[in-house]
Amino acid sequence: QLQLVESGGGLVQPGGSLRLSCAASGFTLDYYVIGWFRQVPGKEREGVSCIRSSDGSTYYADSVKGRFTISRDNAKNTVYLQMNSLKPEDTAVYYCAVGPYRSGLHPYEYDYWGQGTQVTVSS
Repeated sequence: QLQLVESGGGLVQPGGSLRLSCAASGFTLDYYVIGWFRQVPGKEREGVSCIRSSDGSTYYADSVKGRFTISRDNAKNTVYLQMNSLKPEDTAVYYCAVGPYRSGLHPYEYDYWGQGTQVTVSS
């Protein structure tokens, strides 16, 4: 059974850092794209970053470029999102999802989703 479990969210002050983890089970990362998305109440879910297992290519939303870094550990079947220089506008529920190998930053491209982890950036 394919499953994605996010962890690592929490409360952090502006300028702080968090590392989110997305642990996959029931499949291997080798042939898929793993994306990170976020959503705040009343707004559409937006793509944050994704990593393609085929060649390791990474993509970022303009709003997080230079601050967030996506990476993967194939041995642990886990994808990470390192978030630095966090801002209050980064506050959201963060989700990871798996999609076919050409997926990008659009939620409709993804088939399976985790349950989400809350990130709150506040002083």
